[in-house]
Amino acid sequence: FNTGSWNTGDWNTGSFNTNEPVIRIFNKETNLKREEIYFPNFLYFALNVWVSHDTATDEEKALHKKEIEDCGGFLKTLEYKEAFRLAWNKASKEEHKKLLELPNWDNEIFKEISGIDAEAEIEKENKE
Repeated sequence: FNTGSWNTGDWNTGSFNTNEPVIRIFNKETNLKREEIYFPNFLYFALNVWVSHDTATDEEKALHKKEIEDCGGFLKTLEYKEAFRLAWNKASKEEHKKLLELPNWDNEIFKEISGIDAEAEIEKENKE
């Protein structure tokens, strides 16, 4: 989990680091290490999804005819924000609320990255 060169500690950026640094979240330092923070499960998502023959659209069936005949479906690559949206939609209201507990929470930065206005959507969920 390092970037840079010659690091042996976890979650380091840079070079020649042996310890584990505190983490930056939403463009700001925290006084916490990575393992001290709970990240909602929906933040861990794939950019590829399996589309089976029975859920493929007519257009997808035509475009992926051979894969569907051979494998019963095809592997679809999603755009980042599309995959983020799918993960958000599958997550529980409780998981959505956990997002707001992240250190340095910043809705605008989250929206820029994910395309999701989390605070507005959570507020809407609370009214339902």
